Amino acid sequence: MEKTIYSTTYRTLILWLKECREAKGLTMRELAQQLEVAHSWVGKVEQMERRLDVFEYVRLCECLDVNPALGLKKLQ
Repeated sequence: MEKTIYSTTYRTLILWLKECREAKGLTMRELAQQLEVAHSWVGKVEQMERRLDVFEYVRLCECLDVNPALGLKKLQ
């Protein structure tokens, strides 16, 4: 079984989150400040070096002001 972090569906989700961040005009550092994490955390997520858990995903969506369900639909 392929690790989920390397799956095409996970990549689709992360690319969507990155597009949402960019559409809001936020840098990785600005998003990291909102999340209260190091900016390297955001970079590792966007470069798919670190996998999000469900709570991190929801918090990230909240900071980006997007509905988490929209991203989950992309996984189907």
